[in-house]
Amino acid sequence: MKAIRLILVACLLSLASTQPSLAETGVTDTTITLGMSVPLTGPASGHGQELKNVITAYFDQVNKNGGVNGRKLQLTVVDDGYEAEKAVANTKTLIETNKVFALLGYYGSTSITEAMNKAFGPARVPLIGGVSGAMSLRLPPAGNPNNRYMFSQRASYADEAEAIGLQLATLGLKNIAVFYQNDGFGKAGLEGLSNALKKNNLTPSATATVERNSEDISKAVEAIVKVNPQAVVMVTLYKPTAAMVKALRKANQNPMFMTLSPVGPDQLTQELGNDARGIGISQVMPYPWNDTIAVVKEYQHLVGKQVPYSYMSLEGFIIAKMAVEAIRKAGGKELSREKLVSTLEGMNQDFGGYRINFSPNSHAGSQFVQLTVIGASGKLIK
Repeated sequence: MKAIRLILVACLLSLASTQPSLAETGVTDTTITLGMSVPLTGPASGHGQELKNVITAYFDQVNKNGGVNGRKLQLTVVDDGYEAEKAVANTKTLIETNKVFALLGYYGSTSITEAMNKAFGPARVPLIGGVSGAMSLRLPPAGNPNNRYMFSQRASYADEAEAIGLQLATLGLKNIAVFYQNDGFGKAGLEGLSNALKKNNLTPSATATVERNSEDISKAVEAIVKVNPQAVVMVTLYKPTAAMVKALRKANQNPMFMTLSPVGPDQLTQELGNDARGIGISQVMPYPWNDTIAVVKEYQHLVGKQVPYSYMSLEGFIIAKMAVEAIRKAGGKELSREKLVSTLEGMNQDFGGYRINFSPNSHAGSQFVQLTVIGASGKLIK
């Protein structure tokens, strides 16, 4: 009997060893499926298209060179129109229907925050890189368990606002108005700027809002004109930003205009023409035209000379590199979402002039901020 039992155990062990292990969702022996929800239509469509195009191009290059640990990357991109509800719905579809392994490259503070708390966080699916500086996305995981699955590659709006506030205070300006978008992006920028001004014993002389996806700024213009500001900081996308600049100049007011990185300098210049000259913009990526920086040179080589270089496109490139490197380090045959999260939490890497540093308690990867000004012909000057 004992001999028979030993034979049966041996047979069972042999049978188990021939069964394929349960693979992680979105991972096969030859492919890894990733998902991305960005605005391909609507007021931020230009940014979404840039992100999609450069990430797709980088993944194509990686696949041509054999993929990641022998697996080809497959990217599913869906349009959310810069609407938070659509971003949440898209995320659930990507996870539940498209069965993606991980997410990357989302755009917009409210969209990402809502998607994190209602979709990818509860599903424990990591999002690698998102275009938002909202502090809600940078809370320690101990404060919000959903934050464990959000990895931000850029400085926060507070970091950008602090740089702007310091610059204005250094110039001796005290009458500073704030025009902000009434959503997560705008409120985060307002809070960051208010905190930066407070450090210099200043407060905003006026605050005014515009609704998300709206260009109705009549009340905002009225509030700002009343204080005749020396400077106006605009935490808005390019259309309401351009509308505010036009309105204040029509009212014979010429304050110093400053805005944050999501505004999109190319789109802003298209809207304003020569009137864009002199507008200051904080940036959270290296200067995309400086090919002495290794990551910029690599980016320029990828997109080629036929495509205009931009901060947004460079940011998408860095997100793609970060995702590929994290997946590569997370393992070969036994790749899992949990291993990917752990790998990202241990990442401290210079990507060629741009460092990203995460830890288990901090998923805010960078504090890099640089101020630029729109010069002649729309060219950005640092």
